[in-house]
Amino acid sequence: MTEKDTHTLEDEKTVEDTEQDVIDTENDQASASEETVVEENANPLEAQVAELNNRVLRLQADYDNFRRRSREEKEAAAKYRSQSLVEGLLPVVDSFERALLIKPEAEETQSLLSGIEMVYRQLQETLKNEGVEVIETVGQSFDPHLHQAVMQVTEEGFESNQIVEELQKGYKLKDRVLRPSMVKVNA
Repeated sequence: MTEKDTHTLEDEKTVEDTEQDVIDTENDQASASEETVVEENANPLEAQVAELNNRVLRLQADYDNFRRRSREEKEAAAKYRSQSLVEGLLPVVDSFERALLIKPEAEETQSLLSGIEMVYRQLQETLKNEGVEVIETVGQSFDPHLHQAVMQVTEEGFESNQIVEELQKGYKLKDRVLRPSMVKVNA
């Protein structure tokens, strides 16, 4: 190695040492200042990367929420898919029940009534298979979510706020009330 090469190497080491000293000084000054202060001279690329990462995380969260809501909506739609049909059939069920209250006198009327009763049982079984339930009333405590009080009476043998009589049946589809029961409630 020549003297010039040696001298150049020493100059490079001196430059490197000086740069390292500057870096050490800057690090000492940065650690001495509060850690919560954000550097104003931060690299703009790093700031942009941080912003983009934040955006990506928010978009992922939005997408996950969208997928969850969509899945819940599909499940609810499948669970209550027969609601409109059942609501349309409830007046038919009421008519069957009124027809079955008739006490027949003639033999022909009795056979007609037994046919109506068979059709009514089939309809009830089909509704039960779809998840339709009759709301319990007489003797139960009044629940405004399940019952509609149309009369208030004072009856012996019943507690206050207890249902005395059912005027119209109420129905639920799984856990949703289709029609509340119309009832008389004890005062």
